[in-house]
Order: sequence, then C-alpha cells, then structure tokens
Amino acid sequence: MSGDTALVLGGGGLTGIGWETGILYGLARAGVDLFGADLVVGTSAGSVVGAQLASGLLTPLELYERQLGDASEEVAARFRAGLVARYALALARSRDGAAFRRRIGAMALAADTAEDEAARREVLRARLVSHEWPERRLVVTAVDALTGELAAFDRESGAGLLDAVSASCAVPGVWPPVTVGGRRFIDGGVRSGANADVAAGYRRVVILAPVASGGGPVPSPAAQAQRLRAAGARVLLITPSAPARKTFGRNVLDPARRDPAARAGLAQAATLVAGAKAVWEG
Repeated sequence: MSGDTALVLGGGGLTGIGWETGILYGLARAGVDLFGADLVVGTSAGSVVGAQLASGLLTPLELYERQLGDASEEVAARFRAGLVARYALALARSRDGAAFRRRIGAMALAADTAEDEAARREVLRARLVSHEWPERRLVVTAVDALTGELAAFDRESGAGLLDAVSASCAVPGVWPPVTVGGRRFIDGGVRSGANADVAAGYRRVVILAPVASGGGPVPSPAAQAQRLRAAGARVLLITPSAPARKTFGRNVLDPARRDPAARAGLAQAATLVAGAKAVWEG
C-alpha cells in the first residue's frame, strides 16, 4: 500500500514509550504535528504509543502527561541473568532472520515468566485508551513464535487491537507469547527495532527508534531508513540523544524510568524541528 505520510514507532520498553511521547509532544508544540499521519506503524513499545495516538482520543500533551509522575504501583520487570547471552547465541547460530526468530520463539515458548498471558493482557488493557481499531490506518507488528514470520496486524486482520498490542509487546523470556487466532506471537522487535519497511510506498516517513542498533539478521532502523530513501521517500530517522539514553538507565522495563525518558524526549525534540518540518511538510 502507498500513501503520503507514515509515522513509524519502534520498540524500546517503558523508557521507549516515554521518550517517544516526549518527542511527539515536543514536535507538535513546535508546529510539527505527526498525529495526522496517514499510516502509523507500531512495534512493541511503539504499538502502545501508536494505538493511543491513532485513537484520536488524546492530544499530544495528554499523551505526554500520561507518562509523567509516580510509577511505584507498577512492577519493574527485567532481563534475567543469561537471557541476553541466549539472544546473542541465537544470533550467532542463525543463518538468516527467520531462523533467528524461530530460535527466539522456541525460547519464549519454553520460558517460565513472572506473569501469565491473561495477566499481561490486563496490563496492556489499562495502558490503552481504546480497545477498538481506529479509523486511521494502524499496523501493529509481531512475530509468529513457531514460524518466525512477521505478523502485521490491522483492523482487517481479524485480530483485536488489545490482542495485537499484547502480542507486539511480548518480550521473549520476560513475558509469555500471546495467543491470537490459535497461534502464538512474540514481540515485533525480534524482527526489527522499528519494522520501518512496513511503511514502504509512503512518500514522507518519520521513524522514532528508541533502539538504534541492529545486528546480523536483524536490520537496524538506519538500514531500513536508507532503503526507504533509495525507493524515493523522504525519511527522518530519530534516535535517542546521549542525554536521553542516559535517562533510560540499565533497565528499559523499569517504570520509574519512563518519566525522565519522556522529559528527555521533550528536550530533544527542540533540536529536531527543522528536520522534521523538511520531511513532513516539504
């Protein structure tokens, strides 16, 4: 599918949610309102932000303010000892992206997680302001845990919005895979931190990528942005500044880090206005 403007929101835990909302609010406050995108693509953290944004029920300020304040009532998850090493080993042993995703999917299916699937759905239910697909085109990415194939959920896919977002946020080894239509799905970030290639065909694309890196069979947001440019799109890739990365700390799943990450995104947005206008407005 093709169109004019696409906003791509990448994964990056709770700090990614905070940082993205700060960027979006800061740009809107400066006159660059990305909320009007023809297409919104959300991966993991970005699926939460994208679903709230596309709902039309929140202003940029309201979306930002939802990330601020005390988060002590939320439990901080973390990557357990050895999990990162297992990711790295899967990368080293996989000949291509699909093989890597299948290895991670098998690990996720076998993992003993702190919360079950039903409990995780309730957490995501509380984060969304609407559980219905918006009129705006929203695509939420996940990965089939068995086949390693990309799932690009939208209102025509037959999946509910809450199911799609829960699947996109199912971090392997931390949270359980999510069942949609009898199949099990894991975090869309296993395929790519941003999955910006879903926006192929759109003429103006802004990518917010809390995780800028890639490696081996996992393409980086920069590589995907370059492919979009080569196909004729105007593309702006936004990644966290050094001060923003510092606010993320060592655990991007810590809810206490969401507030400072949001404030850092707002501060960084002031440096991005001219570039964003050049891409978004031409």
